[in-house]
Amino acid sequence: MSQPQIKPVTGALYSRIHGVGGYRPVRVIPNSEVLNWIDSSDEWIRTRSGIAERRWAGPEESVAEMSVQAAGKAIAHAGISPDQIGGVIVATVSHLKQTPAIATEIAERLGCGTAPAFDISAACAGFGYGLGLADGMIRGGSAEYVLVIGVERLSDLTDQSDRSTAFIFGDGAGAAIVGPSDTPGIGKVIWGSDGSQKDVISQTQAWDTAFGKADAVNGVGEAHEDGRGKWPALRMEGQSVFRWAVWEMAKVAQQALDAAGITADQLGAFIPHQANMRITDAMIKALKLPESVPVARDITETGNTSAASIPLAMERMLESGEARSGDLALIIGFGAGLVYAAAVVTLP
Repeated sequence: MSQPQIKPVTGALYSRIHGVGGYRPVRVIPNSEVLNWIDSSDEWIRTRSGIAERRWAGPEESVAEMSVQAAGKAIAHAGISPDQIGGVIVATVSHLKQTPAIATEIAERLGCGTAPAFDISAACAGFGYGLGLADGMIRGGSAEYVLVIGVERLSDLTDQSDRSTAFIFGDGAGAAIVGPSDTPGIGKVIWGSDGSQKDVISQTQAWDTAFGKADAVNGVGEAHEDGRGKWPALRMEGQSVFRWAVWEMAKVAQQALDAAGITADQLGAFIPHQANMRITDAMIKALKLPESVPVARDITETGNTSAASIPLAMERMLESGEARSGDLALIIGFGAGLVYAAAVVTLP
């Protein structure tokens, strides 16, 4: 008797981004306000990071609410209905509930039926990781359309007294609808990690260190005699991150170009993670990117929004006409872990 065979699953031959959308909180935090927290200057912040202002979410602008707003725009841009979505992936490090995944609430609010929904924690590379997963789901036949969201409320994790990080982070959400395509629309995702540098960017302390087990059970956040009880924040060894991003991420970006069979002069846009303007400029130089290729510089008005930064910058470039539908764009995200993801995509 022959061994029974599992029925093969067939999906789309290729995938692409069909729509993109973003949400930026109402409240604008200019550098002048940051100077009330730290001893610095507007010139120092702009020179060091390229940031002039950032958006911080208000009480009603939760991770879920910002995601729903961004996703609604992406769904409309793609021209599909929510019930066609077969997967919801949310990349975030600032949804403060361990469980359930915020993706399940977002999927329900959008009307995505019983679509599988889950969160991923890949910091500033989260959108790229989500894109890679969505591409595999569509070509593997487990979904026709996948919603990928990058969303952060990093203001919740910002130490306003830390001169090295207080000016960096912002809030927001960006979303993309990934679906089937007759031609390749997402190149090979070059992704990876370097856990030996896990402490370069990290939360200052674990939740059980910040709040003892008894406090967690009782919902009390009072400080212990040993110093526990302070709300965790993000910390970063800026120079180490800068060197790693400049020297290593340019190589990853080039690998993504090579894997896609694309040269830098064929790009219609370069959309790196909005981490630091100096990092972006160094990568442009390393890639020998022609001056004719527009580069996302959303960080100036939005700050570093981690997983949300690439889709937010993509939406802005398309809306402003700086980039056009059908253009090829090189995207790359990198951050805490240390993790990274890069790919060449066709803009929706």
